[in-house]
Amino acid sequence: MSEASIVMVLFGSFLALLMLGAPVMVSLGVAALASFFYLDENPIKLVQIAFNSVGSFPLMALPAFILAGALMEASGISKRLVTLAESFAGPVTGGMSAAAILACMFFGAISGSGPATTAAVGMLMIPAMVNRGYDKGYAAAVTASSGGLGIVIPPSIPMVIFGISALGLVVPLDAIAQHGEFQSISIPKMFIAGFLPGVVMSVGLMTLNYIQCRRYGFKGSGEGWSVAIIGKAARNGIWSILAPLVILGGIYSGFFTPTESAIVAIFYTLFIGVFVHKELKLKDLIHSLETTTWLSGRVLLILFTATAFGRILVENQIPAIVADSMLSLTDNLYLIWLLIIAFLLFVGMFMETLAAIMILTPVLLPVAYTLGIDPVHFGIVMVCSLSIGFSTPPLGENLFVASGISDTPLEEVTAKALPFAFVSTIAVIIIAYVPQIALLLPELLGY
Repeated sequence: MSEASIVMVLFGSFLALLMLGAPVMVSLGVAALASFFYLDENPIKLVQIAFNSVGSFPLMALPAFILAGALMEASGISKRLVTLAESFAGPVTGGMSAAAILACMFFGAISGSGPATTAAVGMLMIPAMVNRGYDKGYAAAVTASSGGLGIVIPPSIPMVIFGISALGLVVPLDAIAQHGEFQSISIPKMFIAGFLPGVVMSVGLMTLNYIQCRRYGFKGSGEGWSVAIIGKAARNGIWSILAPLVILGGIYSGFFTPTESAIVAIFYTLFIGVFVHKELKLKDLIHSLETTTWLSGRVLLILFTATAFGRILVENQIPAIVADSMLSLTDNLYLIWLLIIAFLLFVGMFMETLAAIMILTPVLLPVAYTLGIDPVHFGIVMVCSLSIGFSTPPLGENLFVASGISDTPLEEVTAKALPFAFVSTIAVIIIAYVPQIALLLPELLGY
């Protein structure tokens, strides 16, 4: 059977189901099953792939980080981080919205989720910005755009999924001969590599925010900075500040793995919420567990169907064909980076981030390795590119969250978020063209 016919069956059935309105996980699973029948393979293989895909130890970090993020919001940790960021706003033009971006970075280092970051920060910062004279649509747009940092600043759920999706990946033999044996991707290395790219994207957002606020006349407070207010916010938020330090410090020092760090984060949050802040109640704990169960189940269903989908691609050498097709267009690394980023931005507009990573990693990572691109660098660029999809229509989950919080029409929020998406795209191109932005810290720390 030709590769073209397999691609037609696999992608044809997948796209047809999507157009009929079927959920992504159903479309992936049915497309994979149809391909198994077409290839005359035993359908029980789908069940075996499902079991193996959800049985990996690193995957335990997924529900644990989701639960940690939900508990941190319920226990008052996120609220204190936002208050601390707000205290730094002061008299600077656009200081309050810059504080929202900073708060998204703080909370992103805890939750690992774009919509969760937007919701947690937006509930506090959007009303605060409106009280300072900001336009509601702009306040919602800057929060939605910054919420994407939640999956770039480590720890990051999509980075965990990328590392798992790359396990056992087959790359072209000529690429192995040229660049050496393909190494499995270390999730701690991904976390470390994500920090500086997150800073680069944040600086880009803050720069545009300053320009936009000068244009709209959104000024800072007239009182100037108050050491007393900053000190009070720091004292009240000391346990919140320690949360990301404990999580990331333990990972980077090698004291515990990302999976273990997620468990540490849960117990740390429970202790702070119950005994220090005394804000975590039984009903909040039950609600957090319900949220975690629903989100984890949804992700795991997508994971095993996407793994089966990707396995068919790899076994039939589809990535090698894609690589040859791209290389036949041009062998210029910078142009290929532009093609990959443009493709990821387009996919991010229509597909959930985790599903996109699981589907596209087996296709695009071998292409990148063929070109000599470091797999960790590629993974960071992929996550950064897809993070922009949280604030671009039509899927744009962050836009829906921010629009609901601010009670502003979605169209208005979207229009004011697009300039931020453009600046984030420029930042991603810089990260792609300058590999050391992602690889410097891992090299310095010996990864």
